[in-house]
Amino acid sequence: MQWTLVIPLKPLERAKSRLAPTAGDGLRPGLALAFAQDTVAAAIACPAVRDVAVVTDDALARRELAALGARIVPDEPGAGLNAALRHGTATVRAKRPGACVAALNADLPALRPLELARVLDGAAAFPRAFLADAAGMGTTLLAAAGGSELSPAFGTDSRARHTASGAVELAIDGVVSVRQDVDTGEDLRAALALGVGAYTAKAAARLLITD
Repeated sequence: MQWTLVIPLKPLERAKSRLAPTAGDGLRPGLALAFAQDTVAAAIACPAVRDVAVVTDDALARRELAALGARIVPDEPGAGLNAALRHGTATVRAKRPGACVAALNADLPALRPLELARVLDGAAAFPRAFLADAAGMGTTLLAAAGGSELSPAFGTDSRARHTASGAVELAIDGVVSVRQDVDTGEDLRAALALGVGAYTAKAAARLLITD
C-alpha cells in the first residue's frame, strides 16, 4: 500500500512559539523550517510513501519544500490545523478518490524513513489509525485507508480525541523517530540525541540549548 502524506505547516513567523525561550524569535522560524525540511525529506525517502502534500501559505516554506519534491497546497481555509488537513486530504482525493492518506506532523526532525514505513504498514490494517507522540498525549500521525475519512482531531489531548473518534492506536515498538515531535527545548534535546536531519543539525548548531 502506498500512502500520500499530508503535512500542515503554519506561517513560519508564528510556528513553534514554545521554542521561543530556547531559540528566541530570531532563530525560531528557521528552526521550524528546518524541522519541516527534514520531515519532508525523510517522508519522500520512505518506501511506503507515494507522495507528499504540504499545506502552507508561507512563501519561503513553499519554495524550500517544493524543491525537496513536495506538492504544495495553499491553505485556503486558513482556519487552523484540522481545517488544513481536511482541505489537503480533499485536494489529494479530488484527483485520486481512493488514495490512502496520512496526516503527519511537520516537526519530526529525527524522522527515519524505515520507521515511518513500519508505522504506515501497521496502519494499513485499519480504516483509521494513529500513532501517539513521545509525550503520550498528542498524535504525530493519523492515517485513513482508501474509502475512509481522515477526520482529524489534532490539538490538546489529541490522543484521547482520536481514540474517541474510533481511530485505532498503533502499538509499534522501535519507531521513536516517528513519535518525537518538537515543541519545547526539551523535545529538541531529545530529537538531537536521536540524530536529526541535516537541515535541523545546521539550524540547531546556532543554539545554546538550556531550556
